[in-house]
Amino acid sequence: MNQLLIGDLTVDIVRKSIKNLHLGVYPPDGRVRVATPLSVTDDSVRLFVIAKMPWIRRQQSKFADQARQTDRIYVRRESHYVWGQRYLLNTIDHMASPRIELRGTRLDLYARPNLGEAGRRRVLTAWYREQLKDRLPDLLSKWEPIMGVTVTEWGVKQMKTKWGTCNVDAGRIWLNLELAKKPLPCLEYVVVHEMTHLLERNHTPRFRALLDEFIPNWRTVREELNTFIL
Repeated sequence: MNQLLIGDLTVDIVRKSIKNLHLGVYPPDGRVRVATPLSVTDDSVRLFVIAKMPWIRRQQSKFADQARQTDRIYVRRESHYVWGQRYLLNTIDHMASPRIELRGTRLDLYARPNLGEAGRRRVLTAWYREQLKDRLPDLLSKWEPIMGVTVTEWGVKQMKTKWGTCNVDAGRIWLNLELAKKPLPCLEYVVVHEMTHLLERNHTPRFRALLDEFIPNWRTVREELNTFIL
């Protein structure tokens, strides 16, 4: 990967064996990335980006205006989100295996008092992972017969720039761990989005038409997902 400086904008350039240029602006800080065919020159990429500059600035402005949490240190009364709902962390000394329970507006974390910030982070991260893994089988069972596709393998991992990915050839999808913090319709949209790639590999007009058929309000859900607190 190399970079181009266009005015005050730094653009990451990734050359691939693809047919078309693909432009992306990514959270949390509006990083700009262009995936380009191997044969396209830097000058052509520069002209492409300049033509798209108003759109890029709009996307970056959205990220800049987004509500953000400060860095989490996993202490009592700190805010954490589960399926779009805000909970206040409550740490409880517990001399056995750590566990988490939701009680009203509280997220109770039972752990040994000497666990420390990193340990509490690991406990909560593992719990978020289990929340997603508990939800995904039902979503796949719901949508596979509707869409006429089969997901052969799925998983959850931390991702910096994508809510999900799909390996079309392997029939495998990955979901971003952060989705456990977002409203459930957002999770369903991402699952269906990635499954739609099994019918249409790229984000073509046919891809969008299929999403229109499966989730008619997907654009509204996507907007909610991308404007939710970071």
